[in-house]
Amino acid sequence: MGGGATRLYSALTPPLSSSAFPPPAVTNLDPAFCQEQKGAPVCPAELLRQCEEALRGRAPRFHRKFTQLPDGSGAPSNSIRVMQWNILAQALGEGLDSFVQCPPEALSWSRRKYLILEEILTYRPHILCLQEVDHYYDTLQPVLAGLGYSSNFCPKPWSPCLDVDGNNGPDGCALFYDESRFEFLDSVNLQLSAMRIPTNQVAVVTMLRCRSSGRCVCVAVTHLKARSGWEWLRSAQGSDLLRHLQTLVQKHAHDSAGAQTLDIPLLICGDFNAIPTEEVYRRFAASPLGLDSAYKRLSEDGSTEPEYTTWKIRPTGECCSTLDYIWYSRDTLRVDAVLDMPTEEQIGPNRLPSFSYPSDHLSLVCDFSFKEKE
Repeated sequence: MGGGATRLYSALTPPLSSSAFPPPAVTNLDPAFCQEQKGAPVCPAELLRQCEEALRGRAPRFHRKFTQLPDGSGAPSNSIRVMQWNILAQALGEGLDSFVQCPPEALSWSRRKYLILEEILTYRPHILCLQEVDHYYDTLQPVLAGLGYSSNFCPKPWSPCLDVDGNNGPDGCALFYDESRFEFLDSVNLQLSAMRIPTNQVAVVTMLRCRSSGRCVCVAVTHLKARSGWEWLRSAQGSDLLRHLQTLVQKHAHDSAGAQTLDIPLLICGDFNAIPTEEVYRRFAASPLGLDSAYKRLSEDGSTEPEYTTWKIRPTGECCSTLDYIWYSRDTLRVDAVLDMPTEEQIGPNRLPSFSYPSDHLSLVCDFSFKEKE
């Protein structure tokens, strides 16, 4: 590798840390790489090339295409690209999730970190919402900061990652945004409650202002309770998140002259661990906040979610279901394009994760634009 690639490789190949969260400082990154990031922006195309070089000889990556929607703005330069992705916590992938058809080598952090970064760099989102993040401080935050992203991270209070030997701290939700595109206004980390009782699930909610249009947007990322039998808890957590969102929007719903403006759009990304027939999904679809699910736009009638956003094989059997969503304010945002889902053939008989793809969940990517005010 050349000098730049060597610095990237050094930055991304430290041993797993078992330190408690949050780490007091990032001490296992290459100093020259960090200094380079601070001194000048990193070129995303060059970083992507370096990731591809590190993954040379691997299985082919998924080639996915954007479906351009007929009511799109026709001005992609003005679109806001949003990515939603449960990236699979490293400690869970290796220690607790039991992907019985996935070779252990495909789950190693030495491979997965490049695949994760490659996926992000391929689509270059302006807003990036991630779940199951347990390498925030030593990898994702410093590397993406060098690309011009600011971010916030909220760990789970009782992360199961901490029960795994050699863990890298707790997993949680992380929200990144492109500082060249957005101005930061406000952010809050939430521990979601169910009937006023705190739970182990969290959310990050951030208020941003688009630098080109001056329009505000409220973005949330969350990861609701997993497993069958907890449908009532997911519903309560979803209701709690909706209440918090309404409060934050109302807090900022005034223009510079103090007049009330109740048209701040919402973008809510998450692994809801809920199929579309669950109550929490219905709560979001029927919310007075006027939300719709962007990935329904891939269907012929515009009303059906994809067949799957996660596909894995565990000791209990095969799981192929839709659990991940990008919700948006349908009255103030327009969906311009949606990234399609890989086919069953692309995913392969051993399902996810694999040498081709680092997570058991597929990334969701959409382009949005602001609707004109009436």
